[in-house]
This record gives sequence, C-alpha cells and structure tokens, in this order.
Amino acid sequence: MSGFDRFVMVDWSGGNDTGPRPRKDAIWACAADGEPVYLRNRVKAEAWLAELIDATLVAGDRLCLGFDFPFGYPVGFADALVGRPDPLKLWDWFEAHIEESPKANNRFDLAGRINRRFGGRGPFWMNAMRRDVEGLPRTKADYANPFPDRRAVELLAKGSFTCWQMGGAGAVGGQVFMGLPVLARLRRRFQGHVSVWPFEPLDRPIALVEIWPSLTLGAAPEGIIKDAWQVREVARGLADLSPDALSRALDVKAPEEGWILGVPAICERKAS
Repeated sequence: MSGFDRFVMVDWSGGNDTGPRPRKDAIWACAADGEPVYLRNRVKAEAWLAELIDATLVAGDRLCLGFDFPFGYPVGFADALVGRPDPLKLWDWFEAHIEESPKANNRFDLAGRINRRFGGRGPFWMNAMRRDVEGLPRTKADYANPFPDRRAVELLAKGSFTCWQMGGAGAVGGQVFMGLPVLARLRRRFQGHVSVWPFEPLDRPIALVEIWPSLTLGAAPEGIIKDAWQVREVARGLADLSPDALSRALDVKAPEEGWILGVPAICERKAS
C-alpha cells in the first residue's frame, strides 16, 4: 500500500481569491523535497495539481497527495443525499452543485438548500455572509442535526472540527464543499490512475489521502506563514516514515466516513 516516490501536501481554502501576495488562510502546497507553493485561488490550484499528477504519471512514479479537509461525512449523510452510502458519489454530487469563480462561490447557499431538504435546521450551520441564507442558521441556537455530529475519527482526534460548521476560525465545512468538487474532477480527469484512501485500494500511481496538520504540529516558527510551514512539515514527516510504518497508518477501514492519516497512533502518543 505504500512505496511512494513523492509526498505532496495541500492546505486548502473555502474562501475566494487571496491576491498576488502570499498570505495565511490561503491555499498552500508543498512537496517533501521542495518549498511551499502559494496558490491564490482554486482555479490555479486545480491546474497546478493536474500538472503535478500528469508529471508524476509521465515519470512513472507513485505520489501520495494529501489534503487538509474531510473526504467524507458522518454515516448516513451520503445515503440520505445521493441515495447510497458512497462517499465518491457524494463527491460527484458536490461537483455538480457547487458554482464558483475565483471571487465568488455558492457554498453557503448550497448548505442552506441541503438543510431545507432535512427540515431547515441542520445539519449545516454558521452562515458567515452578511445576508441571511434560508435554512442555514448563524449559530446553533435553533439547530438540529439529523445525522451524527462527528465522524468516528473525529471522536479520537480531539480538537478537530465537525464537517457541519461552515464558517468561523478553524472550521472545515466550507473547505469540504469547495474541495470535493476539485478532487472529483481530478479523479475523473485521471481515471484509472487515482485511488482515494480509505475508500479504495491504493494500487494506482496517485493516492489521495486526508490529513490534519494541526494534529501533529505545534506553533509555526515566528515570521513564517503557518499554512506554508505545516504542509512542508507534514510532507517531510510522511516521507521520513519507513514503508512499514506508513503501511500501518494506511491500514484503516472507514468505507463511508473517511479517516485522518495518522489517527489513532498520533493521538495515543500525544496523550501519553
């Protein structure tokens, strides 16, 4: 399952174009043998990722490509939304329903639309827009979630955010909405060459994995952009693992919800 030639990690963003000057809360990517790359919006990020995958295939290498947002939702959500408990069908659903340009996207409106299918009080919450969005509460005051609040992996990874929170510091809900469509397109573009962990056997040249940098890393050194530093450190840390250690980390069964690479071993070490 392991035996990768390259490790590249990506810090994603659910927001809009962040401008020409490298900054925090933007998209950053880094290879274990390189330096962080600033990507100001998802259009540029998707093009960069496609070039990376294409170059990997041309070279005949194997690539472990990590993203810092959940690949799946708590059990029951995919079945309720797309009619089957298949997270990759959910990826395709989001790809079909997300609308975006570098300066705008419909993630909050789509969250409200989904909520209205389930009664209008959840599962998503936190409207960070100035205008109201029907069905998407700003707080949890009148919130009701028909699905589990957390994935099994998030019960182990203390401090992780749920997929349902769409805004606020540290929230990942918006990143999921804006990340899954990109992964769905890359998977379709490079059909037959991409495996998604832990939903599929890692028997293809490109492996997409879910990471959570804050699980293993503390504060960034002073004067360094945290997002850039984190993807570099995670990529280098994974590259330094022995093949056996990486295989053990990848030996996880979570066919619907997905999993954070490194859990539970990292959590156990932090607790000891």
